Amino acid sequence: MKNCMEYKGYYGSIEYSNEDRCFYGKVLGIRSLILFEGTNVQELEDSFHQMLDEYLEDCREAKTEPEKVYKGSFNIRVAPTLHKKAAICAASKGISLNSFVEHAISAYVRKCFAK
Repeated sequence: MKNCMEYKGYYGSIEYSNEDRCFYGKVLGIRSLILFEGTNVQELEDSFHQMLDEYLEDCREAKTEPEKVYKGSFNIRVAPTLHKKAAICAASKGISLNSFVEHAISAYVRKCFAK
């Protein structure tokens, strides 16, 4: 996936500020705000690793569980007409709406990762 990097099961965004002439990012998929930066890609990656290691060490010292990345459930809001059509399609296929949405997301994600 482009514009992301992975370390220890966590994902970080990759952004560039032309104004500041630096790369920056944040850890994705958790409520805690973990930011990192660097003037080149290697510095950005090193900063990502360092900040994530510090977060995990802080959790260990505080005897708290680090936030889990992408626990597998989330809420979405869609237009009522789309909700209705999805429910009808799911029922016609004999599957739950949850399974229908999972299949639809899986198909779209496969396309994203194929690029």
